[in-house]
Amino acid sequence: MYQFDFKKRVRYAETDKMGYLYYGQYPKYYEIGRVEMLRSLGMSYREMEDELGVMMPVTSLEIRYLRPAYYDELITIRTKLLKLPETRIQFHVELYNEAGKLLNAGKVRLAFVDVKTGKTVTAPEALLEVLRPYF
Repeated sequence: MYQFDFKKRVRYAETDKMGYLYYGQYPKYYEIGRVEMLRSLGMSYREMEDELGVMMPVTSLEIRYLRPAYYDELITIRTKLLKLPETRIQFHVELYNEAGKLLNAGKVRLAFVDVKTGKTVTAPEALLEVLRPYF
């Protein structure tokens, strides 16, 4: 398993009239978590697309709203990979407030797709190389 935590503060523009993080913003937080997780491994979306010729479209998204996140709260985005990817990769995401309470949890599944052909491919070997030590 590989786990990575990233902190992000809730901005005013992301909230609704009640001062809660607007429900439609959560997928953006999930994206921040997975992008920063890959960066922590020395990979980036840009590198995967431009150098490896692989893009990662979202194929499914599951979200559970447990407690609200509030304006100006520092949120921990915890992103986990529970298994090595094959043709798809699934990120498990949990958001915690400053008190350590679980606010939100979900899963995002993405496919590995060849940039030129648009066909599903296996996970790039460069990604698997950096992940294998954790599994």
